[in-house]
Amino acid sequence: MLARPDRAVIALDFDGTLADIVPDPEQARAHPGAVDALVALAPKVASIAVITGRPAGVAVRHGGFAGVAGLDHLVVLGHYGAERWDAVSGTVHAPAPHPGIASVRAELPGVLDRSGSWHGTWVEEKGRAIAVHTRRAADPQAAFEALGGPLGELAARHGLIVEPGRLVLELRPPGMDKGVALAQYVRETDAESVLYAGDDLGDLAAYAAVEKLRTDGADGIPGLLVCSGSAEVPELAERADLLLGGPGDVVAFLAALARRI
Repeated sequence: MLARPDRAVIALDFDGTLADIVPDPEQARAHPGAVDALVALAPKVASIAVITGRPAGVAVRHGGFAGVAGLDHLVVLGHYGAERWDAVSGTVHAPAPHPGIASVRAELPGVLDRSGSWHGTWVEEKGRAIAVHTRRAADPQAAFEALGGPLGELAARHGLIVEPGRLVLELRPPGMDKGVALAQYVRETDAESVLYAGDDLGDLAAYAAVEKLRTDGADGIPGLLVCSGSAEVPELAERADLLLGGPGDVVAFLAALARRI
């Protein structure tokens, strides 16, 4: 990566990696200094890709990425890669919503009520997905575990899957994840090295993609796996090459990488 930075892709999760985890996801914002670090790094690498479960436009807004000079090499792959925003055009490209989302939206209140988990849970509308957060519940982990089965059944009835995260269960269409999105983007950019930083269970697919890229035939490419925080998701920390304390440390690392290059 340091030898040929112009052929490197830097891929980053948003929540928990570039932005601190907060009780209300709508209040999440990129960590102070994140945009400056990306501006310093972006011109020196092939591309920076923010890969998130959020809608691309929301991540752009919460990240403060739009209209920033120096971020021409930035793309945001939202909804696990189903949506794409690039800084050059400033537009979002996305397919039509999955029809199962509307059905899940209509049935979800009843499922939460019957499970006894309505109190303390918070439903986040994500357009092409719906997320149920349990961080505000009296016992967040117990609520998270209790909802796994009912939400899994609800999703399956309507052709969706459940993506578990840090005290959140997201109902979304199948066929796309952060690993698929990352692998496709690395191929598209013809990158010779890749770094991926994440913090949550949804990032395991991206980790697996990097691990596969490392060993794919005789032409495997170098990859660095970075974990932002490790207390809530030890599965990620166990596979990471570099452990960082959270978004503040990720931002400092990116700024240091820009200076080193």
